[in-house]
Amino acid sequence: MTIIEKILANKSGRTEVKPGDNIWVDVDVLLTHDVCGPGTMGIFKENFGQDAKVWDKEKIVLIPDHYIFTKDKYAMRNIEYVTQFAKEQDLKYFYEPFTDDYKGVCHVALAEEGHNKPGDVLFGTDSHTCTSGAFGQFASGIGNTDAGFIMGTGRLWVRVPESIKFQFDGKFPSYVMGKDIVLQTIGDIGFDGATYKCMEYAGDAISGLNMEERMTICNMAIEAGGKCGIIAADEVTKEYLAERGVTDYKVYNSDEDATYDSVHTYDASKLVPVVAKPYSPGNVEPAENLSHIDVTRSYIGSCTGGKTTDFIAAAKILKGEKVKIETFIVPATRNVERNFETIKIGGETLKEIFENAGCKIGPPSCAACLGGPEDTFGRTHADEVVIATTNRNFHGRMGSMDSQVYLASPYTAAASALTGKITDPRKYITKLEVEIDG
Repeated sequence: MTIIEKILANKSGRTEVKPGDNIWVDVDVLLTHDVCGPGTMGIFKENFGQDAKVWDKEKIVLIPDHYIFTKDKYAMRNIEYVTQFAKEQDLKYFYEPFTDDYKGVCHVALAEEGHNKPGDVLFGTDSHTCTSGAFGQFASGIGNTDAGFIMGTGRLWVRVPESIKFQFDGKFPSYVMGKDIVLQTIGDIGFDGATYKCMEYAGDAISGLNMEERMTICNMAIEAGGKCGIIAADEVTKEYLAERGVTDYKVYNSDEDATYDSVHTYDASKLVPVVAKPYSPGNVEPAENLSHIDVTRSYIGSCTGGKTTDFIAAAKILKGEKVKIETFIVPATRNVERNFETIKIGGETLKEIFENAGCKIGPPSCAACLGGPEDTFGRTHADEVVIATTNRNFHGRMGSMDSQVYLASPYTAAASALTGKITDPRKYITKLEVEIDG
């Protein structure tokens, strides 16, 4: 069996499952936030009773993060609703906004706070819940109706997905990041090439990545239609978890004779920086082929591109330079934001590098990745052409229906900020090899 099949078999009380099987699965964690939380909570109350209690107040993680720093009355109404629900239910893991408990973007905060565990089943009312598959667990986005049912029962009826394997042998070049890797695979199979399938990433090159880069890869499984993304837990995973006091989990690996829908094998050393052109994450082309395209804004942030690793990469490019276009820096979480003050490159903190380069730094949240109200930090307006480390580039995704969004790695987004054109970061190869010193 594959990793996913083994996890689902265990959580359904079976010794074996196969793709296409329909099974009841016990859920370890349910994630929700300020956008889908009210709908989920409303469905829960409608079906289980206005005074009903959730199945386990320690297994629901509520992280408002999408529409936080805005004056929009509708967004604030959502915050008020989920806050009231959390307090009524005495939820243990409610990270309340506008308090010291606020964390930031849910998918990154889940990892930082130790909610991701190998072998677990995690569902969330957000399509990018698949991010958590980087920890060797089954993690998938669901709708409000399914989430409301889980709130009341702790279970869900699931069809076992097929798996597609992406094998990366060798070693990635220094200029290739997790974003390049996942965009390349989505480009190869198409934006619907993994519909209701698990995208499993393996090989020596993948094993050489840190957890944040693995999270970037699994985050975008949904952009190929994937039910989930997954990377087997290893020593890198265990070390990350140990730093957060997480020790109780079960590691699964795919059997050598596991059956896959398809297997795609890559020589990791041959990968190059790539960009997804409007209006699909699957519309992928090497960055070097797009140097003629002018951009008006660079945006570095989101659950996909707003982690500490992403900002270290961007800072290497931006250090000692001045941006030519409007450049937004949005840390995913408060923890990432704190790292801006402590991590240094060449004697300068990340924050100093960004400020000296002329970037605009926003508060930790989803911000413009989902567009949001008019006063959302970094929201696009008509005719803007953006190169972004976000995960989607559909019409209107970051605000205006008339804007264009190109998806790229932090290296490429930062390099493009310096030139005002889509720029292959290999132009700055010597900068990429600079070591951090704090």
